[in-house]
Amino acid sequence: MKHLPRVLIVEDEPAIAELIAVNLRHGGFVPVVAPDSVAAQRELDAVLPDVILLDWMLPGQSGLALARHWRKQARSKSIPILMLTARGDEPDKVAGLDAGADDYITKPFSTQELLARIRAVLRRRAPESVSDSVTVGELVLDAATHRISFQNQELKLGPTEFKLLNYLMKHAERVHSRSALLDKVWGDHVFIEERTVDVHVKRLREALGGAGTMVETVRGAGYRLTAQPASSAASFAATGK
Repeated sequence: MKHLPRVLIVEDEPAIAELIAVNLRHGGFVPVVAPDSVAAQRELDAVLPDVILLDWMLPGQSGLALARHWRKQARSKSIPILMLTARGDEPDKVAGLDAGADDYITKPFSTQELLARIRAVLRRRAPESVSDSVTVGELVLDAATHRISFQNQELKLGPTEFKLLNYLMKHAERVHSRSALLDKVWGDHVFIEERTVDVHVKRLREALGGAGTMVETVRGAGYRLTAQPASSAASFAATGK
């Protein structure tokens, strides 16, 4: 029997939750509704979903806090999370992505767009998680333990910077445009400004410390991670450009 993807809908407005659930059933998914963080955790503990639709504003613990919590748990850290929210400002989008969300959908949204986003994160889930460990020069990333080290010193990265570095290291020495990075690291986020990538690259360089110069800016083209940084890369790291 074909596996039908299980979708955990964490939404406290019954009408919205039911509308999403009905459309998911018609789209070939198995929806499970939880009205708050406690119920959501109970459902997740019982059966791991394939995707989580997580409302930002929930009674009790917020969706943002819940996303951060699930990203820290070994059992749930790889489940795709799509944030549902009425907050459309870019800082809020960045906050949602920083918390570990894979995609961000602003209310009101079309059900067709929602289904397309869910299918997109499911397509992207497996290809980018096959490599458990990757090494570039003296920089080592272990996806299984979520650890990064440079010259045998452990580094601390946020969830978004970790995903960005993971992708750059798996495709080292190649130049990636901002739009390509948005698609491959965040998902098909056409609604997010490309300068969002610049913000995260700057944060990544700062977190990498001495390895920050390995993330090079290729002017007019995008970014590249290299084991042999050019001498001018330090100035790029300092400016974030």
